[in-house]
Amino acid sequence: MIMRYDFVTRFGGVFEHSPYIAERAVDAGLIKEPLTASGIHTAMVSVFRAATAAERLAVLRAHPDLAGKLAIAGKLTVESRQEQAGAGLDRLSPQEHARFTELNGAYVSKFGFPFIIAVKGLSKDDILEAFELRINNDRETEFATATAQVEKIALLRLKTMLPET
Repeated sequence: MIMRYDFVTRFGGVFEHSPYIAERAVDAGLIKEPLTASGIHTAMVSVFRAATAAERLAVLRAHPDLAGKLAIAGKLTVESRQEQAGAGLDRLSPQEHARFTELNGAYVSKFGFPFIIAVKGLSKDDILEAFELRINNDRETEFATATAQVEKIALLRLKTMLPET
C-alpha cells in the first residue's frame, strides 16, 4: 500500500518545489504499485496538466534561472545543481555567464517565468542556442514549451530514482 507521507517525501520534489503534485496524485488514487518512473510520471503529469494555469505558472516560477544567482550562491536544489553541472553551466566563462544573465533577464521580463529546458544530454552551447531561439516565441507558445520541458525534467528525475520494471 502506498503511504502518502512516504510518497510525498520521496517524490514531492520531482516537480520543482511543488509537492502538491505528488500529494494530489496519491490522493486521487493515481499511484499504483509497483512504482515505476513511467507510472509515476503519467500520474503526476495528469495532475500537473489538470492544475490551474496559475498553479502551472507557479511551478514554472519555482525553477531557477540557468547559471543564475541561486547557482552562484549555491542555493539550487540538489537535482537542479546536478542537472546544471552536468551541462557545464557551473563552468561558464565570464562572457558566457554575462550572456546567460542577459538572456535570463530578458526572458523573465518577456514571459514572467524563467527559461526552462531539460539540460540532460545538452551542452552549454545547445542550451544557449535554444535560449536564443525560444526568446522569440510568443507567450502562449513559450508557456506550452516550458511546461513540456518541466514534464521532461520530471521524467528524467524519476528515472534516476526508480528502475523501470
